[in-house]
Amino acid sequence: MKRIVMLGFVLITLYITGYAQKPFKVVFYNIENFFDLVDDPDVQDEEFTPNGPKKWTQEKYDKKLHNIERVLFDIAAINKDYPVVIGVSEVENRNVLEDIVATKKLLPANYRIVHYDSPEARGVDVAFMYRPDVLKLEGSKAIRTIVPSLPDFKTRDILTMWGKIDNEDFFFMVAHWPSRVGGKSESEFKRIAVGHQMRTIADSVRRENPSVKVIMMGDLNDDPTDTSISGDEGLGAKLRVKDVQKGDYYAPYAALLKAGYGTLAYGDAWNIFDNIIVSDNLLQADKGSYHLQKASGSKYYGNIFKRHYMVQKEGSFKGYPLRTFVGNNFQGGFSDHFPVYVYIGK
Repeated sequence: MKRIVMLGFVLITLYITGYAQKPFKVVFYNIENFFDLVDDPDVQDEEFTPNGPKKWTQEKYDKKLHNIERVLFDIAAINKDYPVVIGVSEVENRNVLEDIVATKKLLPANYRIVHYDSPEARGVDVAFMYRPDVLKLEGSKAIRTIVPSLPDFKTRDILTMWGKIDNEDFFFMVAHWPSRVGGKSESEFKRIAVGHQMRTIADSVRRENPSVKVIMMGDLNDDPTDTSISGDEGLGAKLRVKDVQKGDYYAPYAALLKAGYGTLAYGDAWNIFDNIIVSDNLLQADKGSYHLQKASGSKYYGNIFKRHYMVQKEGSFKGYPLRTFVGNNFQGGFSDHFPVYVYIGK
């Protein structure tokens, strides 16, 4: 009896002191044009070189690096646990990623990198950083983005990786969809095509392994209510929990958009282009398995990370995300996007 009481005391103590398993954070962050200083002859990166129009120096690079470190570490501090997966976009190459994971505040997480060079003209890519103590990586693949009506179209790849978390299968995707250059309506067909492609990839993986849990993320250059994300011809994600059926995908950031939140601003209007979308079996999981969770005290499954130091304090862009550059003028900021994250836990 005495041993049982002692065991109970130990378990309670572990829980109170934080050793009980916390939900894991999955993050996406568009880190806005993070280039190294080297002029790569194979891509159009001359703008971000010491002799380019932005005068991209080591001092500016280091400022950007430690800004990204600060944001990611402060996200980790929310529940005193480093995110298990961080997807990023607008990073030039693996060298930049290695600098990020080697920063003093992120080094304890021992992040590993998944990155492939994509055919994007300026050389900016998407990538993953993940914790190998949590995610047991089994494979990764970069899939070329396809717009059927534009066979020669080149943009960022769709990056995939898969593995196990506590013996549960997970499949991650990160992408940076085609921009709205030329106008939202005129360019929409490109994003619809990529949304459909990602849905096709996810569905094919789930046919092979119905228990796999899918998490898609990225800067989609559309709001979750746009056709590319919620329309049947695109990704086809559901915007309300009650509408999610077996085989569906859920877009939690539609609720935040409706409530007036945003991850980037343009023309005094807020958008949520930065999205994390999950398969139905993360929303309606079996008891004891990983599922999407709300933050303590929140009514939303999606979360936007926004702190005062990340916000422009004055001028015509007051209240917007504090950028690294406005034109060629160095602002010393973070990104033109706020990062987003979700919790998965048991």
